[in-house]
Amino acid sequence: MCRGMLNFRFAISLSRWMAIPAALALAGCATINLEPPPVVGVQISSGPGKMSVSIAGHPFTEYHFLNTPKPYLYPLIGPSGAGMTRNFPMASPEGEEHDHPHHRSLWFGHGSVNGVDFWNETPDSGRIVHDKFTGIRGGSDKGIIRSRNKWLAPNGNVVCTDERLMTFYNTGTNARMLDFEITIYADHGDVVFGDTKEGTMGLRVAETMRLNRPTGGLNPQSQIVNSEGARDAEAWGKRAKWCDYSGLVDGKIGGIAIFDHPLNPKFPTWWMARDYGLLGANPFGQHEFEKLSNPTVGNLRISAGQSVTFRYRFYLHNGTAEEAKVSERFEEFANGTKRTEKLNE
Repeated sequence: MCRGMLNFRFAISLSRWMAIPAALALAGCATINLEPPPVVGVQISSGPGKMSVSIAGHPFTEYHFLNTPKPYLYPLIGPSGAGMTRNFPMASPEGEEHDHPHHRSLWFGHGSVNGVDFWNETPDSGRIVHDKFTGIRGGSDKGIIRSRNKWLAPNGNVVCTDERLMTFYNTGTNARMLDFEITIYADHGDVVFGDTKEGTMGLRVAETMRLNRPTGGLNPQSQIVNSEGARDAEAWGKRAKWCDYSGLVDGKIGGIAIFDHPLNPKFPTWWMARDYGLLGANPFGQHEFEKLSNPTVGNLRISAGQSVTFRYRFYLHNGTAEEAKVSERFEEFANGTKRTEKLNE
């Protein structure tokens, strides 16, 4: 090897990798086989109407923000390398039901915001429209996407705005994890989140994970469980700190848990947990979930000029909730614990 070339491999960046053979040839050196540096950490790249997130070189998710009734994350690729949210309505693979076309993988919305429906997607529904990005950054341990959005009524009036911060973690090989933080701003007058079960922090799991089979009958490998021990149908409408939905993912058991942060209004939240694959954290559906006579008991008012923030964590794991130590992972989230090791126990 030529003098001064011994440390050459350590000084190059990934973007200059293709220039190495020519540089070595010009230096008159013998052929040297250099290994490219590993792709590490969280990388975020832009595409038409979306931001793509990969972890250690493996695709994780995409944030879709244009030409859609509301922004959403799709797909969510679990630690096994398989998708863990359903494909419809973004795609129509064979074997998936076409119910609830507003269930777009992972999203935030609500059925009554100043009386406007931001949950369903009908001509009379509102739209959550991307305004701008205020921060996009990758990193060795985590990456972020920060954006601002306008909540528009069918007549085009702005009901409110939001700023959302999505944090994607490099957690190792046996888990995937993201935080979804959203601040609602009452910058166009008072905002009332009305009491309805149609909401709010939503997730629709893959068809193979759902508790009931599309053809009928329960799937014995699937399970819904919450922090209070309620399971399957008993978890619907119950308050809990977290809820986990698990089932078959590419032939093996895996699950997704949603954590409700203790600082969120009305913690612990009520859960819209359905046997057909829906899992939603809804802090505004009290009268429906608890069968109360007052239809507005669960309302949340944000006074003009004020804001409210909600924080959630999504934990994608192998195995059941018990095997993945979901309860322990929640405590780390709730206490703000920073893990020093990867989630690969």
